[in-house]
Formats: sequence, structure tokens, C-alpha cells
Amino acid sequence: MSTIAYDVEAVRARFSSLRTGFAFFDGPGGTQVPDSVVEAVSTYFRESNANVGGPYGTSIRTEALIEQAHETAARFLQCEAENVAFGANMTTLNFTLTRTAARGFRAGDEILVTGLDHDANVSPWLELAHDLDLVVRFAGLNKDTTVDMDDLARKLGERTKVVAFPLAANSVGTLTDAHRIAKLAHEAGALAWADAVHYGPHGPIDVAALGVDVLICSPYKFFGPHLGVAFARSELLDSWRPYKVRPAPNEPLGRRFETGTLPHELLAGLVAAVEYIESVGWDAIRAHERALGERFLEGLPDAYALHGLPTMDGRVTTFAFTHRARQPREIATGLGDRGIAVWHGDYYALEVMKRLGLEDGGAVRAGIVHYNTEGEVDRLLEALSDF
Repeated sequence: MSTIAYDVEAVRARFSSLRTGFAFFDGPGGTQVPDSVVEAVSTYFRESNANVGGPYGTSIRTEALIEQAHETAARFLQCEAENVAFGANMTTLNFTLTRTAARGFRAGDEILVTGLDHDANVSPWLELAHDLDLVVRFAGLNKDTTVDMDDLARKLGERTKVVAFPLAANSVGTLTDAHRIAKLAHEAGALAWADAVHYGPHGPIDVAALGVDVLICSPYKFFGPHLGVAFARSELLDSWRPYKVRPAPNEPLGRRFETGTLPHELLAGLVAAVEYIESVGWDAIRAHERALGERFLEGLPDAYALHGLPTMDGRVTTFAFTHRARQPREIATGLGDRGIAVWHGDYYALEVMKRLGLEDGGAVRAGIVHYNTEGEVDRLLEALSDF
């Protein structure tokens, strides 16, 4: 057990939404936000609401906020501010950037994705394959839901342009060996294109250490507002021709991929969300989540089958499971009636569900984050035992 001091009740006191008695295990679909994020968004509207370019106070403050948001996102991803771009959400931003990158692709070029991916890092490539006559290949999974790295390596070739993969599976919680995948991609002359949406609330991201060329995430999964955030290497941003209006600036590099007026109030929320995480600390977050994850795994009733890794090694605290006699929708609905929020279905992780043979009803998904408590985990386990 970790000796890191962590006061979960003090953390929960910073979230008005956690005072209702409802137990939120729906973090994989979007986390709750601390009051500081709510206040940051509303303060922007009250005090700084304006478009950029105006020679007056609110516009000047908005421009300063945009700079601060890029710097804060860069701190979160451990990169430079010029390498950050914002968009409406991860999916929209990914469709934009994949199309930008593909301007130099040719018929027969290949994209390699994995069986762990959320469809937001699959369908953009499938649509490009349809438009440009590309080939999309899928790296398979091992029985334990880890990526079959031998299969991934076999499917790399001289026509491979991109290897797209998640840092963590939003379905079963499995982590990938991102550094190894990026290395294999680069050895084949391909880009390493990472989806960090699900990993975002569970641990620090260091794009340089990962070795990725592009990484996209969503602040609403790490206690912030609905927004998309992307990192890309400077060489790529400088070489890509962006889809943008002509008067929009080309510098800093990441800004050329931000179309239209940014949601300034949400940038204020992003800044507050990152500052909140920094105030709690990743060491405390990870230790608390691991302890709760172990508690859940040890207590999962025998009537359920866990899909994914059986211990906390190699995973985050997201768990997919099915009952031997009850449908996932029935269980999730019943838990909701008891004030416990979980998900059911495929969660846009189509290939994982195919691999697990769960295409029809999917699975129940419970996601633990750092504001959950031992008591909530016990309450979830007790409720599951009643089905």
C-alpha cells in the first residue's frame, strides 16, 4: 500500500456535483468537474467575454487567456505551447488532422490501427481509405486484451503511413506499450498517432517520452469542459497545409489548425482543470485509484465475468464485465435506479467487442477515478451481488 497522504473527502468537497449521494462510476464517458472549473467558465463570461483583436479590456483579457490555455495544455502534455491545437472535441479534431496529414497520401498507402481503439481513432482512417483508396489494417489482440505486438510488427510495411493506437482502452482499461508501438512505427517510416482520451484522468502524459508524433485528448475526461486538445511535432505542423481561412495566422504552428473562433470560456475551464489536477498530484491520484481498483477486482461477485486483465498491472481502473444470466442493459439500468452510474454497450470500441464476442449487448462498464471512495466501491459490489 502507498504511504502517500490522500484525503478523498477533502477532494470530494471541491465538487458540488458529488454532494447528491449519487455514485459516479461513469468517468470513462466523462468525469465530474470541480467547482473551480465551473467558476472559471462563469467568470470568463462575466468579466472577459469578447472576441479577439479588439483594442479594449475584455478582448485583451481573452487574448491573454488563449495564450495561457496553450501554455497550460502544453504543461499537461509536457510539450511546447506552439505544438498545441484546440478543437471542438477529440473526434472532430481528429477528423481534421487526419485529413490534413493525408493530403500527401497516395492510393495503396496503409494505416495500421489496433483492436483496442475507440472508433474516433479508427473511423477517420476508414473514411480516408474510402476517399483515397487507402488500406486500413487492424493489429490483433491477445486473449488478455493486450495488443498482439507480433501481429502489429508483421503488419507494418513500406506503405504504412500511420500507426494509430490508444494509450489506454476505454472499454476494458488495458494499457498499451506506447513507446514500443511508436518505435516500431518509426522504424517502418510511419507516424505514431496516439489517442490519450481515456488515459487522461489516470496518469501524466509526456509526449516526448512516449515518442509519439500526434496525440489527441479530451479535457471533459479529466475533470474539465468539452473540448479537444491535440499535440503534434513541430516538423509535422510546419509541413502540413492546414484547412483554414486565408487571414488566419500561420504562427504559432498549432494555431493554424484551429478553425473559427475558439470556445474561450472552455479554455478557461481547461486551465482550471489542469490546475486542479496539479493541486492533487498524480502520485496521490494513481495510488488511490490502484487501491480502489484492487478492491473492486477482489470483490467482483462470482456471477460476473471480467473482460480484460485480472489485476491492476497493465491497466487503468476501467472494468468491463458481464453477468452469466442478466443483460448489461438490465444491470446498468438497475444500478442507475439505485443511484449508481455505470455504462453498458460497446462504448464505440467495436473491435474489442468483436474480439470478446460481445457484439450483441456489449458489457457493463464501471470506471473508477480519484474522487471515488472505498464506500462507493463497496456499494457498487453489493448492488451487483443482488442481480
